[in-house]
Amino acid sequence: MTFKKLLALMLIVAMIMVTTACGAKTETSETSGTLESEGGTFIGEADGKNGPIKVEVTIEKGEITGIEIIENHESDFTKTTFDEILATIIAQNTADVDVITGATMTSEAIISAVSDALSKSGITLVAKQANAENTVFTDTEADIVIIGAGGAGLTAAIEATKKGAKVIVVEKNSFMGGNTNYATGGMNAANTKLQAEKGVVDSAELFYEDTLKGGHNLNDPVLLKKLTEESSNAIDWLTEIGASLTKLSRSGGQSVDRTHTTADGSPIGSYLMSVFEKNIVDLGIEVRLNTKATEIIAKDNQAAGIVVETNDGQTYSIHAKAVIIASGGFGANQELVVQYKPELEGFGTTNHPGATGDAFYMLDALKVATVDMEQIQTHPTVVPVKNEMITEGVRGEGALLVNREAVRFINELETRDVVSKAILAQEGKTAFLILDSGVEERLASVSKYKKMGLLTEGATIAELAEKLGLDPVVLEETVTSYNTYFKNQNDEEFGRRVLAGEIAKGPFYAVEVAPAIHHTMGGIKINDQAQVLNTSSEVVPGLFAAGEVTGGIHGGNRIGGNAVADIVVFGRIAGSSAADYIQK
Repeated sequence: MTFKKLLALMLIVAMIMVTTACGAKTETSETSGTLESEGGTFIGEADGKNGPIKVEVTIEKGEITGIEIIENHESDFTKTTFDEILATIIAQNTADVDVITGATMTSEAIISAVSDALSKSGITLVAKQANAENTVFTDTEADIVIIGAGGAGLTAAIEATKKGAKVIVVEKNSFMGGNTNYATGGMNAANTKLQAEKGVVDSAELFYEDTLKGGHNLNDPVLLKKLTEESSNAIDWLTEIGASLTKLSRSGGQSVDRTHTTADGSPIGSYLMSVFEKNIVDLGIEVRLNTKATEIIAKDNQAAGIVVETNDGQTYSIHAKAVIIASGGFGANQELVVQYKPELEGFGTTNHPGATGDAFYMLDALKVATVDMEQIQTHPTVVPVKNEMITEGVRGEGALLVNREAVRFINELETRDVVSKAILAQEGKTAFLILDSGVEERLASVSKYKKMGLLTEGATIAELAEKLGLDPVVLEETVTSYNTYFKNQNDEEFGRRVLAGEIAKGPFYAVEVAPAIHHTMGGIKINDQAQVLNTSSEVVPGLFAAGEVTGGIHGGNRIGGNAVADIVVFGRIAGSSAADYIQK
């Protein structure tokens, strides 16, 4: 389904919405009778990933004619999932429909909420046969075809289109965004206008040195130089296309405040996706959802398009003068993760379910080289079992990490690999993040975690400790010591450089965290023009790549905030380079 068709479907669904009140369970038996006069509007609800979902279902003469979402706390990127599921329920006159791959929890919640409404109505519905008529796809062509509709892919699409190229983007999921939807912290950039306004002295050189050190000196120096030197221009470009990043903070491993984010500290990923999507629509760029790339077409040792498969099993080719791979990493592919780093077997992941590294199965025809595949990062603060990441910004705004002895054990703003290793060395291989209402006021993400039920709350530090099973006296001493360090701006225990606030304003919160697979630093080998290189270190004509699917930029450890910088900087370069290539 193309993005344009999806928008049309959304409008159709909206047009058939009706408003009134009450709730229904569905019977799909062909022998169940339907009363012509039965109808009304019914309310149903279910627990979504981020909080309750409430729907209003309208039934007329035994048929569902409209469904309206009246309460929703899910992420912005799930909107297309909502529309697709609701349209299917209406078309089939039943809530007995399939969930959407890649958005399973959200799909299940919507279906459950509608089922609740149907159950409350008491009306027996007769299910309709699913419409077997699907769009028939045939081979097509474009100047540039892009694999992946995440941040890097859409950035490349926007840049290439502005340079006059006809672009088709393919995305295997029913929604755009990929791992970009999950980005929370911000985007690192040096020597920007915002830094100058706030009196922050920074440079591309300092950004380079911080990132090289954080990456254990394994970073490709040419790619890193390009990332850091172009980061300020990338912020300007985001501003030009409608983004507003007006707040500065920092993540672990940085010398100065260079993480650019939203004014209220809300997650940057979903925010930027809304900006990208608006530009995609305004520029008329074709995005084909539910369309998985399965092969890169090789002709005379150069890329000449891709073969794709739709979710209903159709296979066809998109011929193109250039191909951009922006399909993301492989953090959700346990087989690949264990292949390259066996010690991570059984680890959870913060990645979206589609981060399975599909591109790495399509590289042989053009002998594409890879680099640093064994460099896989864990994020230190992820809620066990639920695999919900607690953004690094929580620590940046003042939160503490304590172990089961209720004491700190690490500088909370060390690099992710160092903090992860320190947590795994503690009893139980987990730790507790301790924060107060002041952190919540400074960072909107905390309110989201509360709605999701991830936080334990206490009116006092002692009450919080008791709920966590920690020694209240020791935890109070730990917090008191930290507050003293804040007042003196000197962490005498661990040398933490950023002391953003006291832990002094109730209520107080805590969440148990442990490391989980977060980012695959390795990937396709590229040069600083985002051209893909083969195993002989030669450029593969017509093939470009950007984002987490590439390797070399982050070395042995990615600094928080550098992934967004990566997708914007190299997404722009890939789009521009591909557009220039097709003009030759």
